[in-house]
Amino acid sequence: MLFNSYPFILLFLPLVLAGYFWLGRRSNLAPVVWLALASLAFYAIGNWQFVALLLLSIAFNYGVGHLLIASKLGPSRRKAVLALGVTGDLVVLGIFKYAGFLTENVNALFGTHVAVHILLPVGISFYTFTQIAFLVDAYRGRVAAYALPHYALFVTYFPHLIAGPILHHKDMIPQFERKETKYPDAHLILCGVIIFAVGLFKKTCLADGIQPLVALAFEARSPSFDQAWCGALAYTFQLYFDFSGYSDMAIGISLMFGIFLPVNFNSPYKATSIVEFWRRWHMTLSQFLRDYLYIPLGGNRHGRVLRYVNLMITMLLGGLWHGAAWTFVIWGALHGAYLCVNHAFNALLPDVPALLARPVRIAGAVLTFLAVVVAWVFFRAESVEWALRVLQAMADPSNIVFDREEIAALVMIAIYAALVWLAPNTQGIMGYDHAGRRVGEALQAGRMRPLFLYAASLVLAFGLMGIQSHSEFIYFRF
Repeated sequence: MLFNSYPFILLFLPLVLAGYFWLGRRSNLAPVVWLALASLAFYAIGNWQFVALLLLSIAFNYGVGHLLIASKLGPSRRKAVLALGVTGDLVVLGIFKYAGFLTENVNALFGTHVAVHILLPVGISFYTFTQIAFLVDAYRGRVAAYALPHYALFVTYFPHLIAGPILHHKDMIPQFERKETKYPDAHLILCGVIIFAVGLFKKTCLADGIQPLVALAFEARSPSFDQAWCGALAYTFQLYFDFSGYSDMAIGISLMFGIFLPVNFNSPYKATSIVEFWRRWHMTLSQFLRDYLYIPLGGNRHGRVLRYVNLMITMLLGGLWHGAAWTFVIWGALHGAYLCVNHAFNALLPDVPALLARPVRIAGAVLTFLAVVVAWVFFRAESVEWALRVLQAMADPSNIVFDREEIAALVMIAIYAALVWLAPNTQGIMGYDHAGRRVGEALQAGRMRPLFLYAASLVLAFGLMGIQSHSEFIYFRF
């Protein structure tokens, strides 16, 4: 089921909200069970054949976590239990996500013709990483004993289940346990509806609106210079608003239940360095890779050379996490190289003179954006060869074929660029900080309140009208 669909907006979400708050008057546990069952139903509507796999994953990880939390095992046995849990998760993920990719490469290498076709369960990368983090923290002694219904909801919670954010137990399970979240809060519901409306508009009007221009680069056999750049920039903005829209919609839906999700997207194209970009793009994945891969590898504790090696390993695996294809591996390698260059530059020039600070920031923002666009070409292309064809066209200004279609595309891209760099993001508009300290400040602004609500209603209306019959979020395939 899609967030950007009429059955979800008009039937599923109101029904689940009503049942959650009705049960909340009678029990503190019943709403948790109801929301977990509703989340399973949400998943089953489009992926019924993988519900058993999801339930087995929950049971397996909860059992392993219980051993790590409650039992009095020795250090060696605790390590063995953790290794069993993480290996089990990675084996399942590897079979479903990478068996076909591995087979294709073995066939290419040895001239064999083995065929493996395994359907990828939607959301498996997200709920697997969520549970691996839980097991590692349980091993480190950072997890309290939790009831199975709360853990099951933590894994299956439908606003995050399909495309993130990657959740952390300490952020979510205490919220599920609190009685206060079981009673409707009119302010939080209204804020949630507004944030959801903004996200819906980003997806159905902005991301889906620019999607046809992507074909200029990625479906043309021989794109011209202007077609390649228009298509690459169109995809850059399509992915931005698609992922930003999903992140807003997930936060808004959750906020209606009185539950705060972590911020996962914070205007990444405003970054002035690639390091800052990764602090703003897919923030929960960046934190996971840092805490559970980069730092355990040694981080920056063993000298500059090993730091760069650890960065490259982390980003290569981060690229592979996004998809089983060499295009994603190259995308990860590019970002790993970008990060190494960024850290090396910072080491060589730690302090910039005040007079040059602003020009350096502007130059950094331009270089960062261009580097990201180049990497997105591999992220989007069907093959490495196709990506190189697009990049070759982008590097050949002698092959320009401007017609009315390209001129209109450039105007559209300029409008999108203005929205990205000049407009405030949703957190800025709503004052959302996911810790629950402040949200919906604009609604408290007295005279601005009616105008703000009228604008939000208009955004929601356009978002609803823009809904297409079947327009999945790009991150669904990861």
